Amino acid sequence: MNQDNLIIRLETENDYRNTENLVREAFWNVYKPGCNEHYVLHTFRKRPEFVPELDFVMEKDGKMIGQVMYVRTVIQKDGGGELPIMTLGPIGIHPDYKRQGYGKTLLDYSMEKAVAMGAGALCFEGNIDFYGKSGFVVASTMDIHYYDEPRDAVVPYFLCRELKKGYLDGISGTYHTPQGYFVDEDETEAFDKSFPVKEKLKLPGQL
Repeated sequence: MNQDNLIIRLETENDYRNTENLVREAFWNVYKPGCNEHYVLHTFRKRPEFVPELDFVMEKDGKMIGQVMYVRTVIQKDGGGELPIMTLGPIGIHPDYKRQGYGKTLLDYSMEKAVAMGAGALCFEGNIDFYGKSGFVVASTMDIHYYDEPRDAVVPYFLCRELKKGYLDGISGTYHTPQGYFVDEDETEAFDKSFPVKEKLKLPGQL
């Protein structure tokens, strides 16, 4: 994609450090003091479930301002068996460019590419106020449940979108966050020390 000095393209190996720094800037002190999303991205690139064909960066006037990555995963179907789906994240926009529509543009573009690859559905954890604008709903309304919450709970942050019409018809089951999202805190801390020093702050609204 290339329009109005805005480019969305696949990440290359030469981008890795810049992308990780962008993710660090985007998530620093948002959900916790500091962040670990940049290390999640760093480690996921070497995992088999990572989808390099859906590993995008966004540039504005030659500056990297956004990124998104996708991972293959499954829904554990009630009664047995697995249904292949995908999840996404981190998806990050540089703080200077947030709340200007770039995140939705990047998300919608990447989902079009996921559809072209044959992805049937997406599940992940996010804010329905933002992701609802791109067709996501609370997953429990589709009978897809989050592994770490009671089965009958409405989990407002666990979201789902069907990408292929009818893909989830008659499906009920449970989603487990892929293991690659659970990174070691000590390893994250060591990795973060290779970046410029930033102050960790405990702020209202963090998890």
